[in-house]
Amino acid sequence: MHFSIPDTQECREDNGGTYVAYNVHINGVFHCTVRYRQLHSLHEQLKRDLGSSTLPSFPPKKLLPLSPTQTEERRIALEKYILQLSQDPRVLNNDVFNGFLVSAQNETQRAGGGQDEVQIDIYMMSGQKVTLSIPATLQTDDLLEKLCTQIHLPNELVYYFALFLVKKEENDLIVVKRLQDFESPYISQRCMKGLHRIVLRKNYWDPSIDQLIMNDRVGLNLLYAQTVQDVERGWVLTNREIQRQLAALQAKGAKKEYLDLARTLKYYGYLQFQQCVCDFPKPNTPVLISAGNKELNFRIECDDGSVKEGNFKVTRMRCWRITVQQPVEGYSTSSNSSNSSSSRSSSSISSYSNLSSSGRSNSSSHEATHRVNLELSFEYLMSRDEMRWITVISPQTVLMSMCLQGMVHELLSHKRGHRMKRPSDRVRKGSLSYMRRDGSSMQVTLNHTGESLPTDGSSQSPIGLLSLRRLSERQSDCNILDNRPSTAANTNGKTEPSTVENDAFDMMGEDNSECQLEYRNGVLQVRDC
Repeated sequence: MHFSIPDTQECREDNGGTYVAYNVHINGVFHCTVRYRQLHSLHEQLKRDLGSSTLPSFPPKKLLPLSPTQTEERRIALEKYILQLSQDPRVLNNDVFNGFLVSAQNETQRAGGGQDEVQIDIYMMSGQKVTLSIPATLQTDDLLEKLCTQIHLPNELVYYFALFLVKKEENDLIVVKRLQDFESPYISQRCMKGLHRIVLRKNYWDPSIDQLIMNDRVGLNLLYAQTVQDVERGWVLTNREIQRQLAALQAKGAKKEYLDLARTLKYYGYLQFQQCVCDFPKPNTPVLISAGNKELNFRIECDDGSVKEGNFKVTRMRCWRITVQQPVEGYSTSSNSSNSSSSRSSSSISSYSNLSSSGRSNSSSHEATHRVNLELSFEYLMSRDEMRWITVISPQTVLMSMCLQGMVHELLSHKRGHRMKRPSDRVRKGSLSYMRRDGSSMQVTLNHTGESLPTDGSSQSPIGLLSLRRLSERQSDCNILDNRPSTAANTNGKTEPSTVENDAFDMMGEDNSECQLEYRNGVLQVRDC
């Protein structure tokens, strides 16, 4: 996760007084508005839970009211603190930390109100809907486990699936993002514009795992429904004869046979993104990108109407990064107050969602005045002695980044002999003391699902297995935080990216069957290694 606090807002208390609140963004999306003392309360609880010596120091209190300059300095200090905090895998997987984020999201959006429970609809890829009654603040993993219990999916298969937020657009469903455990799916869906659904999809990339899933009746049905949808949407490459065979198997209800045939087809198991733009083989090249089988597949339409394609193997990507490019319109350059910082770009990250920035008149809405462009860049081994940066501009940049992370995670987990986590592996605390913005406190139960919790401490955090590690920043922290357009002199600038290295790059020699893209004399070519 990447955190930023790009702007502040002045809020009014019930007694007529005012205070400064900080707008927290996670993965480039506005998440919640919190006060300094709320973050301080979180820090104190994390110290008790994890030990003070391992946490970054918290920005000190001030005795007197803050001036605008001091408010901006505190915003920068809090942003630096939460960025440093989020680099610790123990924090990212800590229930107090995630419980705080969900509670702050709920308070900001006022989603829970006085209701103890809310109704939420979750869709299977077949279109079947499952309606559950849940607390408004139920976190993503708890909701996933509750859903899988409802549909009778075995515990050992639960985390081969995940909850995704998809947008219905005309006759298509566009995958927006995979929901994560720091958020409440109910609140996240409620805050999105347009018709969005929460959908259950598979959450793995290795096609060999299909056999494990197909051995279970419920798993078979889920995998079959998703495959049928992918075929019908054209994500899987077929011809008329294959379509006839698949239709015949579908009519007979021969699900395993249908899957056996589909699994032999090109692009089976790939997630296809919307058409976007890349700089390969030349700038502003329209491209259709799919992720799967340990690679990003590029399909590029040439000037003569033919389609060239090539595969960028994840094991040949030394590193990748996401850069935010801020549009020049939509902000004022005349104000230097802390609230005017909403016109600035957030710092670059290794995983992002669509980023909007605007000032907010109240904490329950966050309307964007414009969108920024997100660029995914990866450094690729084109040949034995040539590395090249490839850049993609897409509204689904974050989803691409998460797909790459998922593939790398899967490769390294398999290499190290780790199994997929199970519900019983999750270690959850009993409760969190959440301080509201008005200073009152409430106890938040963290163990929503009510299963017995392991006490031996032997389970390993899935976040601890992530194969990505942050490299050195190209600028100092302060320069990165301040590299946002606030005057006419730098309105065309980009934020300087934080680069993330891919440990699976070291596994390149273990896969000798991969393809390689080349660009020679103005012609895109594909050749075997």
